Amino acid sequence: MSTVLELPSYLKQSPEVAARLARLKARPVELEVKGLTKRFMTPDGGTVTALKEINLSVHRREFMSVLGASGCGKSTFVRIVAGLETPTEGEVLLGGKAIRGPGPDRGMVFQGYTLFPWLSVKQNVMFGLEACGSSPTGAESDALQWIDLVGLAKFADAYPHQLSGGMKQRVAIARALANQPPVMLMDEPYGALDPQTRGQMQSYLLQIWENVDVTILFITHDLDEAIYLSDRILVLSPNPGQVLEIVEVPLSHPRSPEQFLSPEFLATKQRIEELIHPNKHASDDKLPMIRLTKVGDDVN
Repeated sequence: MSTVLELPSYLKQSPEVAARLARLKARPVELEVKGLTKRFMTPDGGTVTALKEINLSVHRREFMSVLGASGCGKSTFVRIVAGLETPTEGEVLLGGKAIRGPGPDRGMVFQGYTLFPWLSVKQNVMFGLEACGSSPTGAESDALQWIDLVGLAKFADAYPHQLSGGMKQRVAIARALANQPPVMLMDEPYGALDPQTRGQMQSYLLQIWENVDVTILFITHDLDEAIYLSDRILVLSPNPGQVLEIVEVPLSHPRSPEQFLSPEFLATKQRIEELIHPNKHASDDKLPMIRLTKVGDDVN
């Protein structure tokens, strides 16, 4: 006889968590999305709506993830915030000013490591600093501080091909933060990492975020990752991407891997799964099978 685990409501927050979220929402709004809609032209002259009427406020030093099923427009959304795409309707404001293109006020970390292979770790981090006007001496001094912050001081003179995947992503984070942007955008940055390295990088990111004055917008398809890292989670519907809910994560800080099995974590995950996959039944996962052999009669 199976036992069904009864979970608390994902809306239930401890006094500590409720107080923390209240303080967060009392901070100034760093990033504001107003009526954001994005449509793309199709080859036959029609249009496809990727995002529809997104409204969102992200507060200073908040960690917000964006989550949704395939086709919900997560990457389109972050590209618009990065200034790499323009909205069809609506606008995105950073510090109260409309985003009109890429800029040093947004650090960007992609799934691919995007490091210059011919530059050392130190030179990769220095690159953006010098591009923004820092002297070579000042850029080197600042770069070494950021490299130390991500735990790679011993590898400052190493080249990307000498680093593991996780180490490359730490360099990418240091480079994104070196100009001290108010917002860091992360587009599925750990998607190419193995599970063990991914878990380590999640812990590293939380440690870095707790020590830097930066707001993080984190794109992911991993429910566990979003819950573990975030203050709040924007859940989008697919085709087109619309706001289903902004979920407040009821986990206390500091975060720890042990929380993955907590009732609060499991309740939040259950709610997000319900949002992303409504009316899902076990039979939905079964593939249509055609028997191609008679030998398979004894496999069970």
